[in-house]
Amino acid sequence: MATSLPHGRLLGAAGFLSNFDRFSIAPLLVLIGSGLGVSLGTAALAASAYTLGYGLAQPVWGMASDRFGRVRVMRLSLAAAAAGAFASAAAPGATSLIAARGFTGACFAASIAGSLTYVGDVVAPAERRQALATLMTAYALGTTLATVVAGALAPWVGWRTVFALPGVFAAHLALALRRLPEPELAPRPDGALRTVLRTPWQWYVMGVALLEGGVLLGCFTCLPPALESLGATPATAGALAASYGVAAMGGAWLVRLLSGRLGPVALIVVGGAQLSLAYALAALHPSLWTLTLAALLLGGGWAFLHSTVQAWATLLVPTARATGVAFFGVALYLGSALGTGLAAAPAQHGSFQALFGVAALLSPPLTALAAYGRRRYGEGSAKPRRVTGPRPSDPRTDGRAARRG
Repeated sequence: MATSLPHGRLLGAAGFLSNFDRFSIAPLLVLIGSGLGVSLGTAALAASAYTLGYGLAQPVWGMASDRFGRVRVMRLSLAAAAAGAFASAAAPGATSLIAARGFTGACFAASIAGSLTYVGDVVAPAERRQALATLMTAYALGTTLATVVAGALAPWVGWRTVFALPGVFAAHLALALRRLPEPELAPRPDGALRTVLRTPWQWYVMGVALLEGGVLLGCFTCLPPALESLGATPATAGALAASYGVAAMGGAWLVRLLSGRLGPVALIVVGGAQLSLAYALAALHPSLWTLTLAALLLGGGWAFLHSTVQAWATLLVPTARATGVAFFGVALYLGSALGTGLAAAPAQHGSFQALFGVAALLSPPLTALAAYGRRRYGEGSAKPRRVTGPRPSDPRTDGRAARRG
């Protein structure tokens, strides 16, 4: 019985790259608009298309993963994502860019969902929150470097080069994942998709994820433009917004420390309180410093609240785990796309205070719904699966794998 992650760095790298590509667009929106001769609202549609494609592709990758294997599907999706990244870099106009970003998002969708499902397959439920928090650190690092690198490089080498960078690394990672052992697939019951969609808790968690995606991810996309509206350069806005990722990494470390002492409900409440405070600060007194503090609080809120809800999603339907986690992703990123789309109009008119005020009002209900549902659900008991495939090349990992054998 496996209780830790073989080649966890490869899983973390897949999630890191996915988040890098997804979050790199926020500091680029103003430059894309001026470069293509379109408004900020039109440029923001490229971000909405990405998250919409990211969300809608989740069931496809999830069902394919349940049938063909986690690692195989992640490798295929990364190869396709590389092609999408290069198409984004070469897009001649706004329409082609929006289409290319949507395709790229759909391809990168398998990376984080596949990593989460892999954890659910091979890590015991009691240790799952800690394992997910470790992955969250890698995801947060991708978010941090995305805003810093995009904001710093784009004024010098152009936004097209920033879009091409993840494509190079995605192609490399598609080859490197050959070393990741494939979990043994559980027998799929007839009507696995029906089983997922007929599970009441699945719909409840999806509802929480939909609201979370709109409040947290959708509104966060507007943070760099809000900083630029206060006079920050794209590089400065990207660097300040990167405090989100720094806080998410620190929060993931704290979650690993506290998950044995605090239950999931307490972690959710701590995360939700940070969200509420972040948006209240941004709405009541917007400045470079308060928006930076808001980014820090949002990163901490993501680490505490989202990682806990994410771990909950892996418990719901063990016999079709990838499909269940995929539909969780659909809800999360559909909410993100809707949030970004709805925020585009007020952002275009510079109404950032009103936008953040609405997010502040929605954060407490989000926290209450997540905490109440998690308390009612209780603890899961799904067992981890054995991993198969090539033995790890690291001698220390070899020893651990042999002892677990």
